[in-house]
Amino acid sequence: MLAGKRILLGVGGGIAAYRAAELARLMMKQGADVQCVPTRAASEFVTPLTFEALTRQPAPSELFDLTREREMGHIRLAREADALLVAPATADLIARFAHGICDDLLTTLFQVCEAPALLAPAMNASMWQSPATRRNVETLMDSGVRFIGPEEGELACGERGPGRMSEPATIIEALAPLVTPRRLAGQRWVVNAGPTWERWDDARVLTNRASGRLGAHLAAWASAMGARVTLVCGPGVPRAPATVGRINVESAGEMMTACLEAADGADVFVATAAVSDYRFAEPVSGKARRGDGPLQVTLEPNEDIVARIAAMPGRPRKVIAFAAESDNHVERARRKMAAKGADAIFANDIRHMGDDTGSGWWVAGDVEEGIVCEPKAHLARWIIERIMELAA
Repeated sequence: MLAGKRILLGVGGGIAAYRAAELARLMMKQGADVQCVPTRAASEFVTPLTFEALTRQPAPSELFDLTREREMGHIRLAREADALLVAPATADLIARFAHGICDDLLTTLFQVCEAPALLAPAMNASMWQSPATRRNVETLMDSGVRFIGPEEGELACGERGPGRMSEPATIIEALAPLVTPRRLAGQRWVVNAGPTWERWDDARVLTNRASGRLGAHLAAWASAMGARVTLVCGPGVPRAPATVGRINVESAGEMMTACLEAADGADVFVATAAVSDYRFAEPVSGKARRGDGPLQVTLEPNEDIVARIAAMPGRPRKVIAFAAESDNHVERARRKMAAKGADAIFANDIRHMGDDTGSGWWVAGDVEEGIVCEPKAHLARWIIERIMELAA
């Protein structure tokens, strides 16, 4: 979600500085161009060489580097950044930021940087809860600075309380909306994702290999782009950012109920879930045992969620179906799109079900466009772009 973005990562002088290396690595994995700016105190915990090796960029900490300052290097760094992230943000750094003190490179960058700023505090619980720190945090928040965390837990000093730096993945989730154009602001989206479980007995279910990754990525992207998103999740769907509302369900019937309620009056409904076509007519109470002899079961069809939502009185403005197919993908998808009353359909190849990558065909009106073997995070963004074109 950070592809092509230039992120300045300020690193404060606390024990959590070692986690900044992991944070830098994860941001680069998402395609970001990361440059670390450690304070002198941070360099006591993690050497600048570590950050330079990870990011393949210099990790400057001194303001008065004559070579850079002939070119006003601190101004250039600030102007080129898409966001300034400080993790960990110590009580000392937060105080200097709040009072406009510019006594090193990081505090100077903070004052001149016009890009969005996100701070991830990490400190002793008493320091976080002190009146001075609370005032400084409020001052920064009033000026538009965002905060993520700190979290409750065991601290490096052995005490427990609020003060742990948020997990790197959580920090990235908070950073993504700050560098993503909010082109979906004001819209309400509903996405369903993952498999369903149809109960056979108290121990066994009928299900499929869907992972829910694509739906989770779609929900995350739509939320980062400003939409208010509800994600209706079958079992095992990965977590989405905290900005996404989540409804957990198991069976197709439960998913139908949740989707009907959530999609009423929505702008967009995206049906990525691999909903079971059938359920057991008579589930077994307890556990069916092999010693009971041959078993015969009767399956009955589940109602089509997309068709039901496309026909509902409060129908979403755009209904996007998905079709998992093994062959004749586009032809089968077109038939399903017409039968369901959907506005568009994405035909995905079942060979990628449960994988980290996906491929398929976008079908809408006269449009047929394919995409081959992309990571599902990239595929999700590609699909959202097609939905936006459809809704324009």
